[in-house]
Amino acid sequence: MSNPTAAAPADPIPECPHCQKPMPLCICDSVTPIKNRLSLLILQHPQEQDRALGTARLLAKHFAGATLRVGLSWPSLSKALGQPIENASHWAVLYLGSAHATDLEAEGEILALNRKSEVADNQRARLGKLEGVVLLDGTWSQAKALWWRNPWMLKCQRVILNPTTPSRYGRLRKEPRKDGLSTIEAAATILSALEKRPDIAETLNASFERMLTRYREVQTEMPELAPKPPVKDRRRGVRRVKRA
Repeated sequence: MSNPTAAAPADPIPECPHCQKPMPLCICDSVTPIKNRLSLLILQHPQEQDRALGTARLLAKHFAGATLRVGLSWPSLSKALGQPIENASHWAVLYLGSAHATDLEAEGEILALNRKSEVADNQRARLGKLEGVVLLDGTWSQAKALWWRNPWMLKCQRVILNPTTPSRYGRLRKEPRKDGLSTIEAAATILSALEKRPDIAETLNASFERMLTRYREVQTEMPELAPKPPVKDRRRGVRRVKRA
């Protein structure tokens, strides 16, 4: 017989069909569409499960032409984007190597690198010919996995960021590097710099701030929406992440 005193399971929290966040955290109704020149491709690792603090879908909602793909590998940039691309070198990819803008003693919030992870010559020409940007969404290790599993990225123009301020995540989500940014912050930095439009960064960062404010407000009343911490698997001596 069932235990009449046992607590009934809580009803699942409905989620937004657009940003896929729990409805209490959704800010889709306040998203301002942005018309811009460059195309945007967001590749999300399938294990990126931070529904509460993730920003990829919120970012994509700002741009009618943005493409968000979830997976580990694609045969080419054209396959990932879903349309033919003649020259992958006209697309930038945010590079995840060991190069740091501060170590390279270069100016500007975005830097083009050569194959040796050095500051490339003719920065203005390299950045000026770009037609689109590829962003890798996930934890640092997940983003690196996407990089190594998609060799066609080697044909793209590598860029790194030199942000003037740290991520707005603050203590909510620890970044492994001082120059680490959320996906939406990275897009704000890259697109506004390449298109010389500060309004793009202002709009994207304002959305991110609203998302974080909503999260802080809701977390006090619904702590179950907080991201789940890594759990150690004692049987195999590895760490794994609970599904959000």
